[in-house]
Amino acid sequence: MPFVTKRLHSSTRQKAFLFLMKELGISQSEAQRLIAKGRLSQNGVVMANNAGYIEKGDFDFICFEPLTLGLEPTFIEKEFAVYDKPSGLLVHPQNRYTPYSLNDEIKHRFGHEANITHRIDQETSGLVLAARNKISERVLKMMFEERQITKKYLAMVKGHLKDPLDIEEPLLRREDESSIIRMIVKVHPEGKASRTLITPIEYFPDTDTTLVEASPLTGRQHQIRVHLFHVKHPIVGDPIYGQDENDAVRFLDREMSLEERFANTGASRLLLHAHSLEFTYNEIPYHIISKEDFATQCFNVMKAK
Repeated sequence: MPFVTKRLHSSTRQKAFLFLMKELGISQSEAQRLIAKGRLSQNGVVMANNAGYIEKGDFDFICFEPLTLGLEPTFIEKEFAVYDKPSGLLVHPQNRYTPYSLNDEIKHRFGHEANITHRIDQETSGLVLAARNKISERVLKMMFEERQITKKYLAMVKGHLKDPLDIEEPLLRREDESSIIRMIVKVHPEGKASRTLITPIEYFPDTDTTLVEASPLTGRQHQIRVHLFHVKHPIVGDPIYGQDENDAVRFLDREMSLEERFANTGASRLLLHAHSLEFTYNEIPYHIISKEDFATQCFNVMKAK
């Protein structure tokens, strides 16, 4: 379990953030951030005041101790690293009880200042860019926000997609209590402008599926999945978009068996893969491509039962 509770001791009454700085070797801003998140408590009382004092004696501190399962980065530079995330692995822990995430591997390898700079869905496989320090984290996150990093994905979609598509449809994310589905992203005129370029690579008549390259020119949640569903070529293995609402809810509620999912979607996982990252950092151009054979992986999970 990455989050553990440590018993620490202070020999004098002092400001909490100063003690954490000395005890953990962290910066003032990091110490204050952890206190504000409720990680520090004394005698069962959680301290959430950055300027608060701890009394002489013992207190509890909830800290993140990264776990490693041996996942190695596929590309390493002085300021950043790239991981080829397998499908099913969370990028960030969902809560303190998440047993393992990609963040574990990143912090285990590069230290507590290392962090992920963007997110991909749990079921999406492929490249994830991690900063090795706080400075590169700020720079890389800003580059993502300003669309200075080009991302390209591969996806196996249903049907025969013959020609390239330029899908420019607004996407709306709304928590709608009246809807059966609690998490919904849909094409809607009130949504945010969204654009995805789709290029067919190869059609496979035996499975009536097409391998495509998807280039999102905007960064909306579930953008590629919703856009492909909108043009009637949903991604194979997608348990939400392209499915009956009741089945989608059963999947979200973890009530659907793997066999049912396979029968409904055509695969045991979402067949979407972050294939490449292209950007310039410190005046050096980078074009990083996944080493995974995604097409072979697709056919393996499409025939697995």
